[in-house]
Parts: sequence; C-alpha cells; structure tokens
Amino acid sequence: MAAHRKPKQHPLTGPAGRTAATLALASAATATLFEGSGHAEPKLTPAQVKAKVDQLYHDAEIATEAYDGTKEQADAAERSLNGLRDEAARRTAQLNTARNALGSLAAAQYRSGTITPGLQLILSADPTRYLDDAAIAERAGDRTAATVAGVRKQLAELDRLHSRADSKLTELRGRQSTLRRQKSDIQSRIAAAEALLAQLTAPERAAYEQPAAAPADARASRSSDTAREPLAAAPSSRAAAAVAFAYSALGKPYVWGATGPSSFDCSGLTQAAWRSAGVQLPRTTYTQINTGSRVTRSQLAPGDLVFFYSGISHVGLYIGGGKMIHAPHPGAPVRVASIDEMPFAGAARPV
Repeated sequence: MAAHRKPKQHPLTGPAGRTAATLALASAATATLFEGSGHAEPKLTPAQVKAKVDQLYHDAEIATEAYDGTKEQADAAERSLNGLRDEAARRTAQLNTARNALGSLAAAQYRSGTITPGLQLILSADPTRYLDDAAIAERAGDRTAATVAGVRKQLAELDRLHSRADSKLTELRGRQSTLRRQKSDIQSRIAAAEALLAQLTAPERAAYEQPAAAPADARASRSSDTAREPLAAAPSSRAAAAVAFAYSALGKPYVWGATGPSSFDCSGLTQAAWRSAGVQLPRTTYTQINTGSRVTRSQLAPGDLVFFYSGISHVGLYIGGGKMIHAPHPGAPVRVASIDEMPFAGAARPV
C-alpha cells in the first residue's frame, strides 16, 4: 500500500509563512510610522497661513450665502405648510358642521321612513364612497341634494389641501436636509481656518483679524459711544438711515447666517441696514445685486450695495471715499474697509 505522507510545506508558505508575512508587514508599517514622524510638515509662514485662511473663509462665505438662500426657502416652505394645515383644520371643521346637519336631517327622515339614497351614502361607514359617483347630488332628487353636493365639494377641497400639504412637507424636509449638509460644510471650513490661525503668534493673529486702519478708517472705526460722521452725504434719507445703521453695527461680530441685531454675516448686515430704512432686501448676495438699479463704480454713493468676487459671494455697504462697512468673516468684526480689498464685481442702489 502506498504511503500517504503529508506534503512538506515550504518554509515561507502555510501558517508559518503567513505569520512571517504579517510580522514583516507590521515591521514595515512601524518603520514607516517612525520615519514619517521624523519628517513633520514644514511650518507655514504667516503669509502662507493668511493665504490659506483667506481661501477657507472665502469658500465658507460662498457656502454661507448658499445656506442663507436655502434657509429662506425652507422658512417659506414651513410658513406655507403651516398655512395649509390651518386651512385644512378650518375646512375640516366646516365639513363636520355640514355632516352634522346632514345627520340631523337623516335622523328626521329615518323616523319618517323617507331617508334618501344620497343621505344613505353620505352617512355610510365610508363617507367618501360617494366621491366615486359624480351624479349623487342629482340622484338624491330632493331638497337635500344641494347640501349633499356641498359636502362632496368640501371633501374634495380637503383632499386637495392634504395633497398640497404633503407635497410641501416633502419639499421642507428636502430643504432641511440641504441645510444640514451646508452647515456641516461651513463649520468644517471655519474649523480648518481656526486650526491654521492657531499656528500664528498672538501679534500675528491680531494683525490678521484687525489690520491697521488708515486714518479715514480709524475715524470711522471708533467705539460705539463716540459720534461718527459719514464720509460723504447720502443721496436720500433712506440711504442715510441705512448708512447710520451700518455705523452703529461697527465692532459687532461676524456670525454666519446672522441678520442682527447683535451679529451679522455680510448680506445679513446689508439687509438689516436697509430694513432699518424701511426697505426689504432679499437675503443673499446673489439676489441683493438685482435689487433696485445697477450702478457703475464711478457712480457709487453712500448706501449703495457693493459686491465682490465673480460668484457675487460678498457684499458691503458703501459709505463714500472708496470705503464700505462690511462683515468680513469669522473672527473679524463689522468694520470699515476699502472697496479695493477684494475683486469688485458690481454695485446696486436699492432706491
């Protein structure tokens, strides 16, 4: 009989081989880890940090304006949904009143033995059965026909209201989902910017967040309890009111999505300024630029909205002398700045 021998395993195969391979990989990974730890990323210069932070804040501002627009749409959808629900509740109460009246009439007819087919249907266990028969009111053939037809109409209207409310609820949930994604994007970009700023010394960070003011800026940036004089006369009383509001907001913090009164984002500040003058602006930069009439840079007057970047992602309120008041970015309060600080994209005059 032939001998059955277990095949001889090669030293680098089988369980022993697998164990050796695992140890080798672990050793290589460990060596790589220690080698990597010995070569840390070079420290960024303050100028490099500023460039990266500027880009992160710019990207966050684009996301913020998108968030503001979605929030406005979500709020509108919620108001519409609440209105539909209120209307449905009123219609339901009216329907119940009408059905109760029919019930009283049916009881009287039942006692007299003259209950009509129409009432039999409308008071059945499934009161919507009669909706399948468009001629029920005509078949009733007595003085209850108009009442039965009225109830039928109310049920149909109530059904349409419920359908519209369901559609609006679906829209609202979609908007809310988008808001959550946009919020996460904004927060991650701001967190990345904060991490970079943490690499700076205190004086370097202060210089970034509150750059030295030019003489005109210094005058306009004095504390809130000091009188502030506009750099130029506004062309209308409403424009003057908007400019005065912007001056009163100097020093207040930038908070994305905020419209005041204690904090603002860029379009929230301009919206609040003009709202104080009795003019309602849209919520976002890319809708505010279509407000009123467009003006050229040479035509700028105090109160005008000045926009920046190709995507119209930033806005300030012009105050004259080539200056604006704006809410720059997180960590930088509302302040006066030159309109030359950013790529100029256009201007609009609300009134």
